[in-house]
Amino acid sequence: MKPLTREEMISVIEGKGAADRIPMMYHFWTNADTFGENAPLARKYLEEYPMDVQSIGVWMPDTYNAPADNPRYRWLSRDKVINPASKAIDSQIAIENWDYLDEIIENFPNADYPAIWNNEIPSDGRYRLMSWCYWLFERHWSLRGMENALTDYYIYPEETHRLFDALTTFYCGIIENGKKHYNLDGVFITDDIGTQTAPFFSMEVFDEFFKPYYKRVADCAHKNNMHLWMHACGNIELFIPSLIEIGVDVLHPIQKHTMSEIEIAKKYGDKLCIFAGFDVQQAIPYGTVEDVRNEIHFLIDTYARKDGRLILTMGNGITPDCPIESLYTLLKESYEYGTEKIRQLKK
Repeated sequence: MKPLTREEMISVIEGKGAADRIPMMYHFWTNADTFGENAPLARKYLEEYPMDVQSIGVWMPDTYNAPADNPRYRWLSRDKVINPASKAIDSQIAIENWDYLDEIIENFPNADYPAIWNNEIPSDGRYRLMSWCYWLFERHWSLRGMENALTDYYIYPEETHRLFDALTTFYCGIIENGKKHYNLDGVFITDDIGTQTAPFFSMEVFDEFFKPYYKRVADCAHKNNMHLWMHACGNIELFIPSLIEIGVDVLHPIQKHTMSEIEIAKKYGDKLCIFAGFDVQQAIPYGTVEDVRNEIHFLIDTYARKDGRLILTMGNGITPDCPIESLYTLLKESYEYGTEKIRQLKK
């Protein structure tokens, strides 16, 4: 079971033709150690089935802690003064107020920091994808706390724009250096801008605070001959036309139970590549092997196209409540039914 080539993946992503099977990236979200005593078996299954992308991580700055040789490689220019560990993650506030934003911007981390790029990662013929978590909204609330972040768009718009501009400049530097050092084909970034039932904010807020900075990153990726992959949990249907407009090439996960996969496929399946995420909230922890098989068939039947535009993966990181039998079924059915579906489409 050989992985697909870089050229085959590019063809799928750009809608220029499906490969002989549907690409699989379950390894991207699956750590075999999560399966505890079944970890050796999980590792065996993952080794048996292909991972069609070469995944490359990037060292993002920490909020407070900087490496000894570069004290500026952190988001904040001040040390932590309180221990926020007792608070929920979205209630921890690093930037208590905007009074020292000038200092933060002046000491912002630099994407040219040599230690980020001192590892050689040889190509193995697969599509090369660099990834990091937290883009704009996620980075915003991780620094300001969720409540502050959601009100900053109305109370502190100028300060929010300045932070987003600095972040975007840094991210574009990471993309350009990633291309130079690793000859990347794509960059994958996350921004959970939807809840289970609706977006986190209005179209007006999206248009002012996100769309222009998202476009800068998309343009930077495209200028460097790379695709932009985006993960966004929740119901983001309101934003999908704008994401397509600004140049998002691959969208993950079209989260189950938040949007209609059939409607998304009908409206947008020919306009971007769907990085379809298998449901980890219900089908994985509570579904039977037959439920898993049926759901994979549903995803493939819904999204598969003769011109490509579909990659299969998990909806999010696999959790310990995943039965080992479900993992095997997921891999087996994705490979076998994904191959048969493409054969049917190409007749």
